[in-house]
Amino acid sequence: EAAAAAQAGASAPAGPATGPAEPTPEVAPVASEPARALAARVVAALEAVVAALQDAEAELGRLDAVAGDGDHGRGMVRGTTAARDAARAAADAGAGAGDVLARAGRAWAGQAGGTSGVLWGAMLEAAAEVLPDRPETWERWAREPVRLVADAVDAAAAALRRLGGAEVGDKTMLDALAPFGAALAADPGAPLAAAWRAAADAARAAAEATADLRPRVGRARPLAERSVGTPDPGATSLALAARAAAEVAS
Repeated sequence: EAAAAAQAGASAPAGPATGPAEPTPEVAPVASEPARALAARVVAALEAVVAALQDAEAELGRLDAVAGDGDHGRGMVRGTTAARDAARAAADAGAGAGDVLARAGRAWAGQAGGTSGVLWGAMLEAAAEVLPDRPETWERWAREPVRLVADAVDAAAAALRRLGGAEVGDKTMLDALAPFGAALAADPGAPLAAAWRAAADAARAAAEATADLRPRVGRARPLAERSVGTPDPGATSLALAARAAAEVAS
């Protein structure tokens, strides 16, 4: 009987083949009203950034081709588009600003390709940690929004330093991010829109000034002399993103 059962089992039709389980989509917890309101502004900012970088894609590629492989513009468009889509989906599901930024960062890192995508993803996730959905966060947001944003930028810069190993003067996007954060911190009592615009102007000036620098880290380092006279593409794209987001910072 055991042999018959084994034979029957062996001849029984196999069940349907199953492949790897599909990843379970992240479910965003429904956030508080102020967290959701700020999340909507984050999505609007990312939409503006995508549009600006699409317009600048060819120029960013040209800058990158001087001492790199010329794919920076394409990677930035791919990364920001993925970040925007992830942020929009999370916001539509009721997520707050911190969750929206973190999901945008993960999408950016996963889809952009290259080192800059990983760094941007880490920067957004670090900034997200400054925006937990707690009453004290939104009390602070109502009282001192510029200081809160400056803290988020500082967290992003710390992540960039930690992962990228860069410092100011190394001809990287940190050369634009650090002045952006410093300008915000210098005038924490200003209206957010005015402070952001001033910080974006500082980032743009700093990005342009990277033309005089020689790269000390990253892919451009072996061709350092060739890059002198050309602004760093990463600093340039960061400044463009900051300027685009300024339009919705108020």
